[in-house]
Amino acid sequence: MNRKIIAAIGAGVLAAAAIATNGFGLLGGKDDGPLKLYGNVDIREVDMGFRVGGRIASIAVEEGDKVRPGQLLAKLDPAPLDSHIAQADASIAQAQAQLAELRNGSRAQDIGQARARVQAAQVALRKAQQDVDRRQPLVDPGAISRDLWQATVAQRDQAQAALNEAQQALSKLDIGARPEQIEAAEAALRGAQAARGTLAVDRGDTALRSATAGTVVTRAQEPGAIVQPGATVLTLSIDRPLRVRAYVAESALSRVEPGMKVEVTADGNPKTYHGTIGYVSPRAEFTPKTVQTEDLRTDLVYRLRITVSDPDDRLRQGQPVSVTVVGK
Repeated sequence: MNRKIIAAIGAGVLAAAAIATNGFGLLGGKDDGPLKLYGNVDIREVDMGFRVGGRIASIAVEEGDKVRPGQLLAKLDPAPLDSHIAQADASIAQAQAQLAELRNGSRAQDIGQARARVQAAQVALRKAQQDVDRRQPLVDPGAISRDLWQATVAQRDQAQAALNEAQQALSKLDIGARPEQIEAAEAALRGAQAARGTLAVDRGDTALRSATAGTVVTRAQEPGAIVQPGATVLTLSIDRPLRVRAYVAESALSRVEPGMKVEVTADGNPKTYHGTIGYVSPRAEFTPKTVQTEDLRTDLVYRLRITVSDPDDRLRQGQPVSVTVVGK
């Protein structure tokens, strides 16, 4: 048998296979028959980690466990954050006391002391002035030395300065704190409260909770481990809603649209699942390796997302499935 005959037979076999399998599920066949496609159960996973770092105190789940939304998965040791929160509480109390002191003004005792200082300064100034008045006539005749006269005047000036200082202190106590001081104290209090709030959020993040229902597929850490913020501790697979990713060839693209009903089957599973096409990609791509053959690996296809309405645990993520488009 010559080579031409062998080539003709081979081409006939490939053509028959393509017709029988409808282009291996990627080529559109005749419009009068159901469109059959191939794909896989979509793999959707989320890596769970703490937003803050620390030592893992406990992990409450094992690989394979089912989890519900909000379920506690793991905890960090909160002791370091508890200490920081206690310090923040002390800072808040100090800021509150300072603000209250400024708002309430000076105590009566403080004002009384300031008035007493003013009176004492007034007495000292009167005495110093009397010394000046008494000694001034004695300067020119030489009855007192120039040094003594200069010391007498200096004492009078010092007494005047002391009186001015005491009067200013009394006026400050009478008026109370300036509005700017009160505003600064209020801002300091808000800053201390905000710092405490941040620590409280961090304290809450020492508990790792599931954001969705799913299954634990990987337990990457163990209690006692020191982890950095964002490090993966557990990996969850998202079980619901269950989605299938399938592909349709360009020649059959006109036969599918969002909202169409489909039937999904898997090898070794007698159940027929039902679903709906929810998304048709607007962009073509090369046939993925999970469904391509030697003949179709360079063909362009469009991705479909199908939501299965009646899933069960026999459909596993990544599992290959067949999809039959049944229409509206």
